[in-house]
Amino acid sequence: MVMMAGLLLMAVLVIVPFTLASIRHVVVRSGRPAWLCRRLTARARSGGLGLGATATEELHAFFNANKRVQIEQRRTQLVMRDDDHAGAPPRTGIDLDSGTAVVQQQR
Repeated sequence: MVMMAGLLLMAVLVIVPFTLASIRHVVVRSGRPAWLCRRLTARARSGGLGLGATATEELHAFFNANKRVQIEQRRTQLVMRDDDHAGAPPRTGIDLDSGTAVVQQQR
């Protein structure tokens, strides 16, 4: 009885998200029906992972501690500030007192 409940839980956590992801893949690749394809390919405002990917990652992290570290590192990188020009000399200079702005051409 306990084994059957464990198998049912695994089916819900693994097979259902896999099946939904497979159906999504077929719809997006074929483009039919068009309304569903547009709905599936539209970007979410949050920009996060889908439910199937999140469930799969959490299941993977449950069995593998290294995956948990990877997920936490990704969350940390999302919070940290990312400056493209960090360490490089500034190409622009804005002097608010005199009202001038200097932009150097990139070589």
